Amino acid sequence: MRLTKYAHSCLRVEHDGGVLVVDPGVFSDPAALDGADAVLVTHEHPDHLDVAAVRQHLDRRPFPIHGPASLAGPLGDAAEALRPVAAGESFTAAGVAVRAYGGKHAVIHPDIPVVDNLGFLINDVVYHPGDALVVPDETPVDTLFAPIHAPWSKFSEVVDFIRAVAPRRAYALHDALLNTNGLGVLDRQYTALSGTEYQRLEPGSRVDV
Repeated sequence: MRLTKYAHSCLRVEHDGGVLVVDPGVFSDPAALDGADAVLVTHEHPDHLDVAAVRQHLDRRPFPIHGPASLAGPLGDAAEALRPVAAGESFTAAGVAVRAYGGKHAVIHPDIPVVDNLGFLINDVVYHPGDALVVPDETPVDTLFAPIHAPWSKFSEVVDFIRAVAPRRAYALHDALLNTNGLGVLDRQYTALSGTEYQRLEPGSRVDV
């Protein structure tokens, strides 16, 4: 598979001629959706789902959207493209095997409602957890995209999450709220403490897995 890391939490997966896009949010380039055969959305927050961009691309070229049933509300008229997914479910998207994990977003604050969230294991190789630190215990993960910074996260918890998943390598995810100073500090700390090969990819970078 060829992966393109777009800004924040957006990934584009190309495999055997199919194009699968994960979490095309408002911080990412809408071009990530060009030619998409299917889309995975971990949850409804705008930094993971740019409804306007998704609708625009659906008008050009229809594709299914796989994610929590709660996405129907934010998607509005585009909800007809939604294929609801539950935690523990396995399915195929753009010709790629996917398994869903978790069920709920991490708690941001007790006064903020907790929305549904699914992590996706793609082709038994790449794990995108969305906004929760759920470990897919029964399946070894080769490549983890780890959310390195968020209003709901704590550095030590993310380090422990990466160690628990124990991937061969980890790439930074959920990093659009950081400036250059913050990125530098966290990159050094995750490299030193994550227990695996860690790297942050600039938006547009491509890797083969």
